[in-house]
Amino acid sequence: MSHPGQRPDNVDDLFDRRPRPPKRRRRTGLIVLLSVLGVVVLAAVVAVVYLANVAGTFDSKTEKIASAFPQESTRPSATPAANGKTSVNILLVGSDSRGATVGQAESGAASDQRSDTMMLVHVPADRKEAYVVSIMRDLWVPIPGHGSAKINAALAYGGVPLMVQTVESLLHQRIDHVAFIDFDGFKGLTDAVGGVTVNVTRPFASTMAENPGLQFPAGPMHMDGKTAFAFVHERYAFADGDYQRVRNQQAFLKALMTQIIKPETLANPVTVSQMVSQFSPYLTVDSGFDSKAVAGLALDMKDIRPSGVVSFTLPTAGIGRSADGQSIVNLDQGATDALAEAMAKGTVPQYVAQRNLQNGN
Repeated sequence: MSHPGQRPDNVDDLFDRRPRPPKRRRRTGLIVLLSVLGVVVLAAVVAVVYLANVAGTFDSKTEKIASAFPQESTRPSATPAANGKTSVNILLVGSDSRGATVGQAESGAASDQRSDTMMLVHVPADRKEAYVVSIMRDLWVPIPGHGSAKINAALAYGGVPLMVQTVESLLHQRIDHVAFIDFDGFKGLTDAVGGVTVNVTRPFASTMAENPGLQFPAGPMHMDGKTAFAFVHERYAFADGDYQRVRNQQAFLKALMTQIIKPETLANPVTVSQMVSQFSPYLTVDSGFDSKAVAGLALDMKDIRPSGVVSFTLPTAGIGRSADGQSIVNLDQGATDALAEAMAKGTVPQYVAQRNLQNGN
């Protein structure tokens, strides 16, 4: 009980401004915040380590071509930059045996090896689309220093540098990278992404010894690695042989790319790791096409959708016979020159549109 003139017992409590101990929930909030930051940092570290491991796998398992390009004096100049970037051209060479195909040919020495499939991937400077141009292996073209021959003979005459020089001379485009792909690698890559669905436009039964009688009915068909291997190899089942095989290869590659760039595929670290691990041992690339270059190009192309990947065959003028009796594919020089000009000027979309109009597509 207070006496007159004295302050009530609780006055100090009412007016006391001394700091009080922090409440427990503030302490708890700090712990939660630090925990969240810790998880974020840990996730970032794991991501960096994961990406480093994937890059390391690619760089260690791919074989390198020490001298993939011809003498600089023989090469076209690079396309002028647009918005700080230039177009990128990658020469893809497919074969049934990467090691046997590259072998001594990578040094520029003559060999008995010929490329089985050849494609030029052209990515314009604006990175809005990607064009995959199939080059018929029996296309009759000038090979520098060797007269005219089938284009796949360039590898036999002068190795990888002469093959690059031949394509550069044909399209007046500088080749930035070269990649040899053993088709066996597509088996593992296809299985790693859970298979791909390909639209079979011309039904057939496989004539390959490994898959005799395997049926490919018309329409969408889900393919595992073994089935896809048979699909891209077949040519004897078709009256037009290599022409249909090239069309099938284009359809398969587009279906595979569509599957790979799906968000659920790229967001799955296990799937990505399996893809890189399965495919890298079947890949031989020029020494500059390492994981850093691949990652940079992939980042540039991140906004390209499947519809932006356009496949077509380098224009030809039908089949014929060479002077020495070989069965060949004749070059459509005018249409090829028009494509070369379109690549140089960045007008490939207009070229493709005009070509489709002429073909009634």
